[in-house]
Parts: sequence; structure tokens; C-alpha cells
Amino acid sequence: MNTATQPLPMSGVGVLDKASILLSVVEREAVTLAELVARSGLARPTAHRIAVALERLGLLARDFDGRFVLGPRLGLLSVEAQRDRLVQAAPPVLADLCSLTGLDARLLRRRGALQICVATSASGRTDAVPVGTSRPAKSGPAAQVLLAWEDPEELYEGLRGARFNAAQLAQVRRRGWAHGPDSMAPGSAAYAVPVRTKEHRVVAALALSGPLERVPATPSRMLSGALIDSAASLSDALRRIQGEFVPAGSAGT
Repeated sequence: MNTATQPLPMSGVGVLDKASILLSVVEREAVTLAELVARSGLARPTAHRIAVALERLGLLARDFDGRFVLGPRLGLLSVEAQRDRLVQAAPPVLADLCSLTGLDARLLRRRGALQICVATSASGRTDAVPVGTSRPAKSGPAAQVLLAWEDPEELYEGLRGARFNAAQLAQVRRRGWAHGPDSMAPGSAAYAVPVRTKEHRVVAALALSGPLERVPATPSRMLSGALIDSAASLSDALRRIQGEFVPAGSAGT
């Protein structure tokens, strides 16, 4: 086998170990079936059978030339793992933001048609929005931020039935933040900004929420600076987390 400069970990379960070998080959570059066989050391029927099975599961895919490439499900799994670690890194950032501004700070993620509160600065208060609270991703500043940078197809689907439109999302992209009624706290308003991966993909929204008189349509310099700095701190934490997800063989590239 010629799969890596360092031995791959083995599970002792034959089919899983063979799948791991194939994934290790493909993570370096797109390969044809013949190349997959040659580099994995597996018999052609075995390599083909497992590769096709991985393709059905979304763990492998084909490019325009029919070569095997990593599938979309691997990317989603990696993002989910990073998001969970991001939630662990969020509490001190949210606490500092709340202390500085006097407003509630929350971290929200989009999952399908929902926006979900995954971390909050006000978890001990009886009137606080608890972690796990979800609302349809059709209204509110966080929903706009979580959708604004998506691909066109996702944008189109997300705008169906939404209380905002494409022009508003374009404005969010231009200025980098959103403002409006807080969909999770009636009678309140919120600002929201994106939290990004090192590839600039938006994976969460950082929101500041409070009484209408404290959250005007345009944030003060202090509020906007604090919110942007806090989002940058979370993005930096996420980039450090991503540094732990280095594909084998990518060192020195």
C-alpha cells in the first residue's frame, strides 16, 4: 500500500480499515479508479465495491471527469465537530460582551429550517432565552446573518416565506451586520454579525439583544466595535479548532 508517509490507524474491522485507506488516498487529490487501486493496494473489485458504497453514503463523490473526490458529508461532519467545539469556546466571549454592553449575548446556529440558540450570556436568569430555544429561520437579525452568505440555491429556499427579502440580505452582506426585532425575545431588538471559519464560511451568528431603546437601528460605535471584536474572537477560536482538523499528508503543502 502507498497511502501515506505515516501508517494509518487500524480499527481491526476489515471493511472499515479498507474504507479508511481509500479515504486517505482520495483526501490528497482526485483519483481515477485505476489510481485508487494502485495507491491503496486493494484488489480492483474490492476497491470499486467499497468506493461505490462510500459514494452512496456521501463520503465520496465524483468530479466532472469521473474521478473520486471527498464527498459532501465529510465536510458537514467536520463543520459539526468544529461547531460543537465553538460552543465550548463561546461562554467567556459572551460573558465579556454582556458585561461590556449590558445586553444579552447569544450564539445561534442554523439547522435546516430552524435557528437555534446554542450558547448565551444570561443562562442564570429566569427571563433569559435558554440554550436550545429554536425558532423558524424566517425572521430576525440572526436568521438574516445565517442565510445572507449562503449559496444562491440555499438563498432561494431560505427566502421562501421569510419576513425579509433578497435586497435586505444584500444590505446585510454589504455592511456586515443585521438589525431588527428579536425573534426569540418579544419586545426586544437585536444586532447580529457572522462567525466564520478560516474558509470564510458563516457557521454561526453572534447576537446582542435588549430593549428597543437600547438597540436602535444603527449601533453606536461602542456597540458595533464590541460586537465585531467578539465575533472576531469566536472566529479566531474556530480557526484554532480547525487547525486540529488537518488532513493526513497535508503538512508542508
